[in-house]
Amino acid sequence: MNIFLSGYGKMGHMIQEFAVARGWSVIGHADIDCPENYETAPKADVCIDFSGVGAQKALAAYIRRTKTPLLSGTTGLTEPDFDVLRDLSKEVPIIWTANYSTGVAVLKKLLREYAPVLRDWDKEIVELHHNQKVDAPSGTAKQLLQAIDPDGTALVVHGREGMCGKRKENEIGVFSLRGGTVAGEHTVSFFGEDECLEFTHKAQSRRVFAAGAVRAAEALADKPAGFYTLEELIF
Repeated sequence: MNIFLSGYGKMGHMIQEFAVARGWSVIGHADIDCPENYETAPKADVCIDFSGVGAQKALAAYIRRTKTPLLSGTTGLTEPDFDVLRDLSKEVPIIWTANYSTGVAVLKKLLREYAPVLRDWDKEIVELHHNQKVDAPSGTAKQLLQAIDPDGTALVVHGREGMCGKRKENEIGVFSLRGGTVAGEHTVSFFGEDECLEFTHKAQSRRVFAAGAVRAAEALADKPAGFYTLEELIF
């Protein structure tokens, strides 16, 4: 399979490593520092994107021109960016997720199925990442929040200080910790009467994200046009 890499930093190099191990060919790469490569790159079986928000315009132009399926893991995207992806998905298969690990996919599925059972319990999300991460809360934390609050009706709190009053009935706290070289850790806590239930996923290295992205890319390449979730590709 031939792949084109959008973003050639640490993740891009790891993805290349996993792809080559599978016998795939990397036919080119582009990044924010070399956007002209998007203009000349040929069609690939799939484009794997871990670039940055600054590359999205050039990336979208490449996808439109070549009709290459797109797997994106770029975080920090805004709603207009997602509108562009949804529009592109009318022509090619596209997947975007903030986390390509299988464990997180399973966690989101569990939360969607069982959060309603714990709807009267207090809920909190804590995420921890390395000190180089530029956005907060993490994209994964946002997806976990969506899993336990699919209608978006909760009052989301990102910090508490001083006399903030007692916890609101529909309040969910989402907190971000940054330090060291932590690849990613997410904990969703449910607090009931005299009991607490916690779900935690720990990524030991970023390699789990690269490996998961390569597996998902292989599944995506043969799909018809549409906007897919990771769960649709791996379950």
